[in-house]
Amino acid sequence: MAYSTPAIRLLATTLVVVLLIAPATAITCSDVIKDLQPCVNYLKSGSGAPPAACCAGASNLASSATTTADKQTACSCLKTAAKNISLKPELAKSLPGNCGISLPFEVSPNVDCSKIS
Repeated sequence: MAYSTPAIRLLATTLVVVLLIAPATAITCSDVIKDLQPCVNYLKSGSGAPPAACCAGASNLASSATTTADKQTACSCLKTAAKNISLKPELAKSLPGNCGISLPFEVSPNVDCSKIS
């Protein structure tokens, strides 16, 4: 069966549109940990400004977590990590501001991630 050129164009156009509007891959804890790994030493014992690599990772996380599900996943991952690492709560809380970004949640072992939208 031979396809006409307009049919092929329509199929190709439809495929491109579907690919463009398809949802992005959901964020994972691995993504969150990878992004914020450069922050660990700073959050445990740092003072002053966070390292540039830390802020780059935090910025990447902030721009990656766009849906409610992604924000809640990132929050839960950070909450678990915060419980497992002896970090300075005041440094964790001030990290977004010190990096010039905003996160839709506080980096804390006590945050309620279910309230994030």
